[in-house]
Amino acid sequence: MEALIGSGVCIGGGVLVVLAVLALRSVRVIYQYERAVIFTLGKFSGIREPGMTFVIPIVQTMRKVDMRIKTADIPRQEVMTRDNIPLLVNAVVYFKVLDPRKVIIDIEDHVFAVRQYTQAALRDVIGNAEMDFALTEREQIADDIKEIVDSETTGWGVDVEAIKIQEVELPADMKRAMAKQAEAERERRAVIIASEGELSASKNLRQAAEELALSDGALHLRTLQTIRDIAADPSEKIILFVPSDFGKVVNSVVKSDK
Repeated sequence: MEALIGSGVCIGGGVLVVLAVLALRSVRVIYQYERAVIFTLGKFSGIREPGMTFVIPIVQTMRKVDMRIKTADIPRQEVMTRDNIPLLVNAVVYFKVLDPRKVIIDIEDHVFAVRQYTQAALRDVIGNAEMDFALTEREQIADDIKEIVDSETTGWGVDVEAIKIQEVELPADMKRAMAKQAEAERERRAVIIASEGELSASKNLRQAAEELALSDGALHLRTLQTIRDIAADPSEKIILFVPSDFGKVVNSVVKSDK
């Protein structure tokens, strides 16, 4: 009898231990940035909000889904543009989960799927654009890629927040050609600016000559002023030939001023 009682106590103690372990395993904590998808006997039975929740051991299972914005790098890849120029392009996609149920049930790995689909869309968009457009309109290309990816990932329960083109690299020979083109463009602008300066100077000189021609002695006075400016340098020697009628010219200028 005592043996039976002892064995019953041991069995009862074992059952209590098992029940305690199961009770502890049934208690789960869901963080604020998570949602929990519950399966009962393998079937979807609901979504649990953040906080403490209870899951029936063996009967129910729980899968947590991170609702925060994720970042996925699109590795650098060579893309051929519409005008047959190879470009090395890499990008970053930012996305988050909107529907935990679809992310768990409808797709196996949503992060990998978003990365691969964005990579394919990147190749398609740049492949349909010319090199100049790809270099200057990065935001437009990113918006086009986002529209393509977002239209597909919405059915997966994922929302694409933004796509950024990080780098667009040209081949070395194309860089040299573009550098020569830029240098030639700068030289062309320099020649145009110099010619415009010469034209403006010639117009001013013609206007000055017309003004000097209105007075008989104005040209001689201008000559004397130029000589004075040159004589300011002691290293310069000036040989001056004064015309015989110079005095008459000066007198006429003085009388015209009066």
